[in-house]
Amino acid sequence: MKALLVDLDDTLLDYSGGADRSWVEACGACCPTSGIDPAVLVATIAETRRWFWDDPERQRRERLNMVGAWQHIVEFALERLGRSAPGLAEAVARDYGVRRREAMTLFPEALGCLTDLRRRGMPMALVTNGDATQQRDKIERHRLAGYFDAILIEGEFGVGKPETAVYRHALNALGVAPTEAWMVGDHLEWDVGAPQQLGLRGVWMDRGGRGLPPNSAVQPHRIIRSLDELTALAR
Repeated sequence: MKALLVDLDDTLLDYSGGADRSWVEACGACCPTSGIDPAVLVATIAETRRWFWDDPERQRRERLNMVGAWQHIVEFALERLGRSAPGLAEAVARDYGVRRREAMTLFPEALGCLTDLRRRGMPMALVTNGDATQQRDKIERHRLAGYFDAILIEGEFGVGKPETAVYRHALNALGVAPTEAWMVGDHLEWDVGAPQQLGLRGVWMDRGGRGLPPNSAVQPHRIIRSLDELTALAR
């Protein structure tokens, strides 16, 4: 390992952990004046979220404006319920965004891992999809920029993973060949499969210990459950 590309959400940062609770709290705060049962709306949003993000093209388009995406999710949930509540979808989305931001924290071992790799002189690039404003806020809020030689955010760069231009740009910024670099992340296709096609080694972050899906077409070079294991691989 002569260089490392690192994913942000659910690799360094616990992005998903507070999502369900934030929806419950946002609906509880915003629904009382609408006459809509918050618990019913939360349950419908849970269904709508899965449907909304399961479409690859919609996901690619909507993740560049997350507040707008959350508002659309609530709007679709209200449609499913056959309810009209002007302004509610926007209010819930904005309230949810505030709560979600506050709930996000770095995984306990993240800074220790980055500090160790940095101390050893490992060239590193942070490679993340998503909304430019929100991703940049996460990076600044958690003081991550100083650990990386390059930062590539989809909303700033113009395209995101799994486009080959993303990985090539990061490698060029680090001055290394694909065969000299590893990439670590929680998304099998974006963080493992696509980089492997270019010659990188892929490390899949499986924090929950779920294991690979049956008959997975992607076979990581390594599977880890903690960034501490990544530090050991780099030695």
